[in-house]
Amino acid sequence: MSLFSNSSETPLPPVPNPVPAAPALQQPAATRTPENPQHAMQLAQRMRERFSQGLVGQEQLRESLILTLIAGGHILIESVPGLAKTTAARLLASCVSGTFKRVQCTPDLMPADLIGTQVFDFASQKMITQIGPVHANIVLLDEINRSSAKTQSAMLEAMAEGATTIGGERISLPQPFMVIATQNPIEEEGTYTLPEAQMDRFMMKTIMTYPSSQQEVAMLSLLGNQSSDTMNFERDETQSITLSDVAYLRSAARSVHVSEDVKKYVVDIVSTSRGAGTRPIKGLSSLVRLGASPRASISLLRVAQAQALISGRDYVIPEDVKSHVHDVLRHRILLTFEALADGITADQVIDTIVSTVPVP
Repeated sequence: MSLFSNSSETPLPPVPNPVPAAPALQQPAATRTPENPQHAMQLAQRMRERFSQGLVGQEQLRESLILTLIAGGHILIESVPGLAKTTAARLLASCVSGTFKRVQCTPDLMPADLIGTQVFDFASQKMITQIGPVHANIVLLDEINRSSAKTQSAMLEAMAEGATTIGGERISLPQPFMVIATQNPIEEEGTYTLPEAQMDRFMMKTIMTYPSSQQEVAMLSLLGNQSSDTMNFERDETQSITLSDVAYLRSAARSVHVSEDVKKYVVDIVSTSRGAGTRPIKGLSSLVRLGASPRASISLLRVAQAQALISGRDYVIPEDVKSHVHDVLRHRILLTFEALADGITADQVIDTIVSTVPVP
């Protein structure tokens, strides 16, 4: 059931901005297509098989992690303790033959503990740079909301620009680079809420839920076949992909064709969250104090391209856009105090937006 009723007034359609012509030597984006979508499907299936060895259920989380890796973004995982957030992140890292670092965030964690620092080398009588754990292909920030705001801000440059600055020296991060952060929404003591600027840097935010009874029984059966409750995260060459494979997937995803109608559909969804769009929602301003930014449009488009690629298509359809719209928008829509008091969630607002915006 919709939370709002549509406005009876139909606004005039926005005047499109003129699009500059592509350079003569550059192939138009509309004609670039992935060379082999079937190969991309095989690589994605290989990662799914690796996940099935250590994670029961949680298909939505698995797909979100794979899509974020292919789309070239970062992901925030939220759930209560004990739902295998860290296990899922480490499983993704074991799917890729790159470097992996895990940082357990605490209130006394300093920015230098993440990005690195300069120390004096007595042998050479010079300052040398020691890089921090963020200089890896996949970085897991466990319980990121336990780190202080100063430490959280140290990740902004790394997440936004793929580089860090240590002692005035700019150091590029290894590529591909991806941050997987986890947080516990229940505990409040000793935690620091992530600022909106950093939340917006995460391409997706996924929420883990409790498994079903059947899935929990399957989890116990899986543990019964192992000699230890601790999972082995060693890479299996038959089920892992190389860094070259990740680079191929990212390049191929960017080449997936997106029609003008689908682009307008993406923009319409995001602008509707800001009270605009082709069909503005009456009363939205009383529940949403800040809608999604244009970065959400970019993230939604990139995730849709990645979804189309691993589905074996070289073009995006509206269902690709809607498949993970909640993960892309839920942390970018800020609700009013009245909405929070009434128990309304961002997912409910997104449901209303998706049902209101016309599908091309």
